[in-house]
Amino acid sequence: MVYKQHVVHCLQGIDLFPLSCFHSNILSLFTIICFVLVTVANISVSRSQSCNTDFSLLTDETAAWPDVKTSMNLQQPAPLIPPVHPDVQMKPLPFYDVLDVLIKPSSLGASTAQRYHQEKYFIFALTPQQVREVCISRDFLPGGRRDYMVQIQLRFCLSETSCPQEDNYPNSLCIKVNGKLFPLPGYAPPPKNGVEQKRPGRPLNITSLVRLSSAVPNQISVTWAPEIGKTYSMSVYLVRQLTSPLLLQRLRMKGIRNPDHSRALIKEKLTADPDSEIATTSLRVSLMCPLGKMRLTVPCRAVTCSHLQCFDAALYLQMNEKKPTWICPVCDKKAAYESLIIDGLFLEILNDCSDVDEIKFQEDGTWCPMRPKKEAVKVPSQSVPKVETPLRQPSVVPHSTEPSSTKKADVIDLTLESSSSSDDEEDSDPPLKKRCVYISKSEEMHAKG
Repeated sequence: MVYKQHVVHCLQGIDLFPLSCFHSNILSLFTIICFVLVTVANISVSRSQSCNTDFSLLTDETAAWPDVKTSMNLQQPAPLIPPVHPDVQMKPLPFYDVLDVLIKPSSLGASTAQRYHQEKYFIFALTPQQVREVCISRDFLPGGRRDYMVQIQLRFCLSETSCPQEDNYPNSLCIKVNGKLFPLPGYAPPPKNGVEQKRPGRPLNITSLVRLSSAVPNQISVTWAPEIGKTYSMSVYLVRQLTSPLLLQRLRMKGIRNPDHSRALIKEKLTADPDSEIATTSLRVSLMCPLGKMRLTVPCRAVTCSHLQCFDAALYLQMNEKKPTWICPVCDKKAAYESLIIDGLFLEILNDCSDVDEIKFQEDGTWCPMRPKKEAVKVPSQSVPKVETPLRQPSVVPHSTEPSSTKKADVIDLTLESSSSSDDEEDSDPPLKKRCVYISKSEEMHAKG
C-alpha cells in the first residue's frame, strides 16, 4: 500500500510536457513498427506469389518436357521408319483390270538390326467369292500347266507419292509364297563392274502358289537388300488379264479422231516459216506400218506424238502383250495405251485408195497418191513379147532360101542338140534385149508426147 502511494506520488510529480513527448515518441515508434510489419508482410506476400508463379512455371515446364522429349524422339527416327501404309498409287496396267485390293501398298521398312538383308512377312486371305472367280477362270495348258485369267498379282514400287509409280524391284529380291520360293521372271542382266544389276520391274503372278481356299490364309515372305535413300512398297491385287483384241475393241470404242484435226496439223506443219530459208510445200507419208512392214489396217498414234506417220494399232498391241514397252515405233517416245487414238483422216485415205502405199500431203491439207515408177515401165513391158516375134521372124528368113519342110526340121534338131546353134542363139539374145529396152523407151517417149 505504501509502495502504491509512492508510485502515484511520483507520477504526479512528473512534468506533463515530458510525458506528452513520451506519448508522441511511442506513437511514432508504433507507426514505424506497423510500417515495418506491413512492409515485411507485403514482401512475404510478393515472395510467396513469385514462388507460386515460379512453381507453376516449373510444373508447366516439367509437364511440357516429356512432350518435347517425345517430339524429339519422334523427329529423329522419322526418316528411318516409313509409314506402314504410304499413300502410294501404282500405275495402271493396260492388260489387267483390278478387281480387288488384297494388300494395299505397304512399306518395306529397313531396320537397324539387320544391315545387309531385310525380311518382312505379309498375310492375306481370300473370300469365297474371290476363290470362285479364280477357279472358274482356270485353264489347263499342255504339259499339265495351269493358267488363270483371274490372277493374284504382286507388285513392287518406290514409296513415292508425287505420281503413280511403275513396277520397280528392290535389290537382291527374294520372294516366298506359303514357304515356296517364287522364281522371278526373265533374266537378270549381267553384272557391270562387279555390281549386280537390277531386274526390270514387272507385275508378278503368284496364283500358282496361293492357297485357293477361304479358310486358310496365305503368307508372303519378302527378302531384299536395303538401299540408302530409297524405300520400297509392295501390294497384292486380284486382277483379270485382258487380251490384245479386247484392248483393240476398247480403243475403237474410245472413238476416232476427226479428220479435220489431222488436216489442221498438216497445214500447221506446211505453213511457211518467215525465219526459215527453206519452205516445205509437201509432205510424204507412208501407208505401211513401220512395225510389220505391211499396209495399215487400224492407223493410230499417240496424242503426245508430233508426227503424222501412223502405225497399226492391232500389231502394236500384240507386241506389247508379249513384251510391254509402250514405245512409239516412229519417234521412240513413250506411247502409253491411254494416249493412243485412231486417226480418221488416214482411215479415209486407206478406204479411198487400196493400191497405193504412199501419199503426199499438200499445203491446203489435201492429198494425192504417190505412184511408184515401176508401174510406168510395166505398160510397155507387156508389149515386149509382141515385138519380139516380128523381130525373130526376119532373122530366120535369111537362113531359109527355099521353103522346104526338111530344112525346117533340120533347124529344129540343131537348136535342140547342137551346142554351136545354142551359142549362136546366146549371141543373138543380147541385141534382142537391147531392142526391147529401146522400144520400151521409145514407147515411153511417145506416151509422154
